[in-house]
Amino acid sequence: MSQRNSFVIDIFRCIGCDTCSVACKMENGVPVGQNRLRVLNPQQTTVFDKPDGRYPELAMEWWPVMCQHCDDAPCVNDCPTYAIHQRDDGLVEIDTDMCVGCQNCGELCPYGAINFNSEIGTSDKCDGCDHRVQQGLQPMCVEVCPTRALHFGDIEAPDGRLRELIAGRPSDRLNEDAGTAPTTRYLFRQ
Repeated sequence: MSQRNSFVIDIFRCIGCDTCSVACKMENGVPVGQNRLRVLNPQQTTVFDKPDGRYPELAMEWWPVMCQHCDDAPCVNDCPTYAIHQRDDGLVEIDTDMCVGCQNCGELCPYGAINFNSEIGTSDKCDGCDHRVQQGLQPMCVEVCPTRALHFGDIEAPDGRLRELIAGRPSDRLNEDAGTAPTTRYLFRQ
């Protein structure tokens, strides 16, 4: 069986600190005003974050959102130069040598996960910190998360940590109605 890399994100543990987003920008040289990873509060309706509910039953959710490394990714299917492809390990990546910067992929992504990097003239997105994973390290966002809300690895390993996390908790995928078959899982409270 081949390896199938993916992210598993524990919504219950995420505190919205943005450490993952900042570390990602620093590790990957992401220009100012762009992100490979955003931390969103789906309940936020104003610029001031506030919890839902009434005291003492208060709740607040934060959702780290990056490329969902979809199995049926529109960015892969509709890239005119075939610069975006899904690797054997499941991650979707952009070959910047082939990308012509048409930005078609960014318009098609239902997760808003692809940016145009004006400094290099190509599209840019999360690649799971492949340069780190190839060295046996975790992606930078996983490495720095102070609450250990982010997990990365082989999602299909029968005895793996990700499989154990998913089996033990309710989980969901973002915007499954888009038909993209995202591989990133979000864990909820039990």
